[in-house]
Amino acid sequence: MSITIRREGVGLQEVGTIAAITTPQSYPSLSTGQIIVRIDPRYFRPAEVETLLGDPSKAKADLGWVPEITLDEMVAEMVAHDLDLAKQHALLKANGYSIDVSKE
Repeated sequence: MSITIRREGVGLQEVGTIAAITTPQSYPSLSTGQIIVRIDPRYFRPAEVETLLGDPSKAKADLGWVPEITLDEMVAEMVAHDLDLAKQHALLKANGYSIDVSKE
């Protein structure tokens, strides 16, 4: 990438500025130190919480929706998928390939 972005500030005041441009001729309207990313309050959720819990009763009452699988079945599917992914990563790593693994 020819533009390096530096994060500055904390919380709502955090911005992204241009730290370096390796090919400035490709971006004549940009300059080092210029703010190019900032928090937009229109997209901020002030009631952000760590855990969101769902209640399907409204979907059931309003839409007639009922789940097709149980919670235990869903968890089993998710764990099986994660295990398959881990096996793929192990195989790639064992054969000399590098992989990016999300830590989220």
